[in-house]
Amino acid sequence: MIFSMTGYAALEQSIENATLLLELRAVNSRYLDLHFKLDENLKSLEPAMRELIGAQLSRGKVECKLNLIQRTQAHQVTQLDETVMQQLATMQAKVLTHFPQSRELSVADILRWPGVVLSDASSYSTLVDDVKKLVLEGLQALNDSRAREGEKLKALVLERLSQIELLVEKVKPLLPALTKEYQSRLEVKLHESLMNIDQERIAQELVLFAQRIDVDEELTRLTAHVSEVKRILSSSAPAGKRLDFLMQELNREANTLGSKSVSVQTTQVSMELKVLIEQMREQIQNIE
Repeated sequence: MIFSMTGYAALEQSIENATLLLELRAVNSRYLDLHFKLDENLKSLEPAMRELIGAQLSRGKVECKLNLIQRTQAHQVTQLDETVMQQLATMQAKVLTHFPQSRELSVADILRWPGVVLSDASSYSTLVDDVKKLVLEGLQALNDSRAREGEKLKALVLERLSQIELLVEKVKPLLPALTKEYQSRLEVKLHESLMNIDQERIAQELVLFAQRIDVDEELTRLTAHVSEVKRILSSSAPAGKRLDFLMQELNREANTLGSKSVSVQTTQVSMELKVLIEQMREQIQNIE
């Protein structure tokens, strides 16, 4: 299945005494580029979230937003984690030993420290499990979005490939006619300059001309590259980088076809090929 690097997912999950809000936004990028905007109480979960996202995505710039909205209740009892506070006190003492001029932690600093404030309704470990579950659900929704977009991109590329195949078939029968046309012009030219037409000279010129305009190899490679693009589009592996390389190869063959052109028809076909290839390349930039 082809996945687009562009996708979006937004989920909301109610947990005990709080609500988690997750937003995932992905756009195209050469590599996997993760950015996190997390609630102050959830910053310590970034490594776990990074691991979950990295296991499912290989490319794209991904922005992850996660907020925790507490619901106050009359019977809710707020507690402090004395173990975390003791660790803070120990760290502060060590820091002040080396930097005696440093400012000590205020009550506000301590209360904002992740894990210090607990409630009797949910523990930190439960919150971690809830966040991981929500992130996995968000990734599934994001991948569903990317898959739908990927199918659209695949259809656009396949449409362009069909047009390229038609153009290749259009060029093939032109070559014998171009050689015959050149032979007629050559005979007229030689007849004007020489009273007697040298058939051997004509044959030599025709051989040189045929070699110069021979694009059979280019057309064969174009067909082979088109088949390879179709094969990659039908596979389940990440395809963006391989498809991008094939676009370069297709463009090279189209340029060679244009440089060997000796007629308006083949020049026009070469231009049409390059337009189609560029259209595919623009779409492929968004494929993972």
